[in-house]
This record gives sequence, C-alpha cells and structure tokens, in this order.
Amino acid sequence: MTKSEVRAVSVSKLSLSADSVIWDIGAGTGSVSVECALAAYKGRVYAVEKEADAVELTEKNKLKFKADNITVVSGKAPEALCGLPAPTHAFIGGSGGCLRGILDVLLEKNPCVRIVINTVTLESQAEAFSCAKEYGFDTFEAVTLNVSRSKTAGSYHLMSAQNPVTVFLMQKRIKE
Repeated sequence: MTKSEVRAVSVSKLSLSADSVIWDIGAGTGSVSVECALAAYKGRVYAVEKEADAVELTEKNKLKFKADNITVVSGKAPEALCGLPAPTHAFIGGSGGCLRGILDVLLEKNPCVRIVINTVTLESQAEAFSCAKEYGFDTFEAVTLNVSRSKTAGSYHLMSAQNPVTVFLMQKRIKE
C-alpha cells in the first residue's frame, strides 16, 4: 500500500480536476485509486491490477470509502488498458517491467496525458528517467521522498526511516 505521505504528493502531482479520467496502473490495494476517486468525484478511476488478492482488496476499499466512480480492472498492463477510455491522468504504481508498453498505450489514447510514476528501485528510477528523455516529455520532474515515522523504544521515541520513493511527473504539451 502506498503510504499516506507518498499518496498525498503523488495525487497532488496529478493535479486532478473534478471530472478527470484516471488510470491507476498497478493499483495494489486501491489506496491511490480511492484518493483519486474522492478528488475527481465527477470523473472516473480505472484501477488496473494483475494480482487477484489485490483486486479483491481494491473492491473492498471501493465499497468502504463509497468510491462508486472506481472501476476495478483485473489484468496485466499494458494489455488490460486497451479497452479503457482515454485517460486525462495516469498513475503508475507498478509496471510489472512493462513501462514502455504502458507509456505507448497511454500516449496513443491521449498524447497529453499527465503521468505520475512512483518508483522504489534504482532500476525503475533509471527506466523512468530514460523514458522521460526517450519520449520527449515537455514537463518532467522527479522528487524523492524520505519519510520517517516515530516508534516507541521503551520510554523513548525514535524515528524509523521508510524506503525512499521517487515520484516522477511527465507530460507533453499540445503541439500546434
């Protein structure tokens, strides 16, 4: 599950409007899908996930948070994306090693889609950075978040570091 601090930054970078159409690719438990659905309350969120247990969790979270504007899509990206309507925004929480294929589908559906990608491994960061250059995005930003949470150790409190997450923002402008 994407931690709340990382979700806040990721959803903020998406710059959603009330009627956005969002693809959450690698939706996991659906935590980002729910945040997006609440922000884009007149829009639609397509939560795409390949793992059956995660699909079930996303369905449960959709009900728990009354996020009726989420459609859960069971399948592996990029194949599972082909029948979906064009997104205005996309969040990639997991690419399953298919980032370029996912980006190809996103840009084919909407050349100006706003994309946010969360990465935790150096390999994923390198691939996201390489794609940003290769695809010629006009808007590109990378932010690494280092979050620490307090924990109790006897009568003391310590800060315990979480894994850093790099959040990438990419978008092309309309060419006239």
